[in-house]
Amino acid sequence: MNDPHSTAGSAPAVLFDIDGTLVDSNYLHVHAWHRSFTDEGLTVESWRVHRCIGMDGSTLLDSLVPDADDDVRERLKEGHSRYYLEDKALLRLLPGARALLERVQELGLQVVLATSAPEDELAVLREVLDSEDIYSAMTSGEDVDTAKPRPDIVNIALERAGVVDTGRAVFVGDAVWDIEACERAGVTSIGVLSGGVSRGELTEAGASAVFENAEDLRTHLDDSPVATLLKQAR
Repeated sequence: MNDPHSTAGSAPAVLFDIDGTLVDSNYLHVHAWHRSFTDEGLTVESWRVHRCIGMDGSTLLDSLVPDADDDVRERLKEGHSRYYLEDKALLRLLPGARALLERVQELGLQVVLATSAPEDELAVLREVLDSEDIYSAMTSGEDVDTAKPRPDIVNIALERAGVVDTGRAVFVGDAVWDIEACERAGVTSIGVLSGGVSRGELTEAGASAVFENAEDLRTHLDDSPVATLLKQAR
């Protein structure tokens, strides 16, 4: 893989979220947050946690436990990270994830990982993906103060890909927050259902197309917004 923090090149780019899009991790995050809330004597229903997965951690806590003070919030974040990493052996690739990345690269497009995962979690996700020779650039939670649904991560991913024109990139994500971030950045987005969010919610948020998972997208690339990038790459 090229240096993830340098400008990669000028080829059109497909930006990928990781959690829930390429790696089956969303429900591990829900469980980790649930355990951390329990440690603090807080009752937060798991379905509410799931609906916030993909948000920036601070924004998630603002939504779920707005009255928690700074010390509690810090312990909650530490607990979530600890419990999540304890369960890392349960992480699995989602169907077609690696094959999709390989196909995008074969077609002459850049593969960029546009995630706000903290560095320790990102290291685990990269190990699961096992595709270091495919990415041209990536982001992490250290790159921004506030992640999705703010557009900062998307903008940084574009910069690192060397893509100035937002019309030369497409984002693939599983959460409403991914789609909202893309809307704010002016980037076309594709939704996948593998994170547990409905087709209707992703479409309403602004997704140009929605597929079941990475494999479904891989087999229908010609019928997706990625096809527009392929014309630009030729």
